[in-house]
Amino acid sequence: MKNIAIVTGASSGIGKEFFLSLQDRAEGIDEIWVVARSEDKLRALASLTTPPVRVFALDLSRAESASALKKALEEEETSIKYLICASGFGRFQSVEADELSVLENMIDLNCRSILSVTKICAPYMQKGGAMILIASISAFQPVPYIATYAATKSFVLSYGRALNRELRKSRGARVLCVCPFWTKTAFFDRATTENEVVKKYAVMYEPSQIVKRAWKDLKKKNRDVSVCGAYSKGQALLVKLLPHKWVMSIWLKQQKLK
Repeated sequence: MKNIAIVTGASSGIGKEFFLSLQDRAEGIDEIWVVARSEDKLRALASLTTPPVRVFALDLSRAESASALKKALEEEETSIKYLICASGFGRFQSVEADELSVLENMIDLNCRSILSVTKICAPYMQKGGAMILIASISAFQPVPYIATYAATKSFVLSYGRALNRELRKSRGARVLCVCPFWTKTAFFDRATTENEVVKKYAVMYEPSQIVKRAWKDLKKKNRDVSVCGAYSKGQALLVKLLPHKWVMSIWLKQQKLK
């Protein structure tokens, strides 16, 4: 039986940081499977960790891509120790001004691929293993001008927390939903449009901070959500207490959108 870890979105950002962090948790991992669109970037990861790396150059926003992962799992006797789902993207734009194809692609990658990959991998999760799903601090609230992205992350958060209860009972595995605030990654390369929407970033974290916090939270038996930093935790609490119409008005005022 081969014990593996799988990282989607492994070529950059938080996904790559999670991949690198597996080096400190390599005991009991025979192979790391990495998934992203860029084959060259994925192959470059092989020299950065001890366990062998298997590359899957896939665009998970395409429905057929997940079938390649399913086939690979079916062909080998595998047991998954960690599944880290870090693929995703966002856009800073009004729904009316954005392109329908972009918004639909965002839903496909941020939501449908999470469903597909976790569904495919669930039967292979080992007892004591964990799925780590990258959501967002925006999952706790509606966010005008990032409306679709925030909605997709709300799906990830809700789905992941419920799946955690199911897998704990059926397989003795866990799901942790990681909810980062603004983080220094290539996310902004795709998110930013010609019309500057986000003008104020209240706080900015490094991917290493998000990942370090996530691993700490995973050690806590009943923790299913990971939020990094006092500012982030404060916002997550406030948006639960305040009416969301107030929360949206504050956001719009901060960004000078009204």
